[in-house]
Amino acid sequence: MEKLQVLNTKGEKVSDIKLNNEIWGIEPNDAVLYDALRLARNNFRQGTADTKTRSEVSGGGRKPWRQKGTGRARQGSTRAPHWPGGGVVFGPHPRSYAIKMNRKERRLALKSALAYKAIESNLIVLDKLEVSNKTKDFKEILKSLNLTKKVLVVVDELTDELVLSSRNLNNVLLLSVDEINTYDVVYADAMIITEAAVKKLEEVL
Repeated sequence: MEKLQVLNTKGEKVSDIKLNNEIWGIEPNDAVLYDALRLARNNFRQGTADTKTRSEVSGGGRKPWRQKGTGRARQGSTRAPHWPGGGVVFGPHPRSYAIKMNRKERRLALKSALAYKAIESNLIVLDKLEVSNKTKDFKEILKSLNLTKKVLVVVDELTDELVLSSRNLNNVLLLSVDEINTYDVVYADAMIITEAAVKKLEEVL
């Protein structure tokens, strides 16, 4: 992969960095990426929805009327599904929505997400990210880098100042390089990563 500019927090070029082709330069695998996003979204689901079947609703112990002679259709219970207050047919019950995915597939999905960020020029590498604990300072950095939409910020180590300065910004998600995942990379419109985090990420992947 070609070299990428390394910027400072003012948006000025400091140096160049050559990214690992086996991570940032691969051809993204859309099928595996889709599976990884589906897995992540499924894990958000609690799976606690529940309905009562005809055997679980209260009442209905007595036969509504005798079997023959009334001119009406035969009925055995007032809790059958077609009666008001009756049970629900094929309704949801508590279940797990979790799906399995191999480690190699999960890793390939993350690489594909990172490659898309590089291909679409939505990747910004900073030499370092040091701020005070003021939200104003973090907003100034985003302004210098011309970032207004959803931003994923990946650093090699989380500091109290970084956490305090970014937590009130709704469009910013701050992660350490150990927490990086496919869903958050895809969800963000742009990704900021420090030079140290790039090296650490390439060592892991």
